[in-house]
Amino acid sequence: MRAFLRHLRAEPPRPVSYRAANYVPLKPWQVRGRRFTRRGRRGVDAAEVAEFLDRVAHDLAEVYAALGSSRRETERIKDALRCWQSRRAREDLAARR
Repeated sequence: MRAFLRHLRAEPPRPVSYRAANYVPLKPWQVRGRRFTRRGRRGVDAAEVAEFLDRVAHDLAEVYAALGSSRRETERIKDALRCWQSRRAREDLAARR
C-alpha cells in the first residue's frame, strides 16, 4: 500500500487548463448530433454556429497537439531501444571473441 501511495505522490503535475471548471471536451457523438436553431428562411443562428466551430477547432487543436507529442515520445523510445540493441549486440560480439 505504501508503494502505491508513493507512486501517486511521485506523479508529475498535470498541465494547467485555463477553461472553466464545468467545461467538458466535445465527444464525437455530440458533434454528429448537434443541431442548430432555425432562424426562419435565413437558416441557422450564425453566432451559435461560430461558437460551436470555435469549440470544435479548439478541441481538434488539442487532439493534434497530443498526437504530435505522442509521436515524438514514440520516436524517442524507438531511438533509445535501437541504441540499446546496438550496444548490446556489440557487447555480445565482444564477449564471444
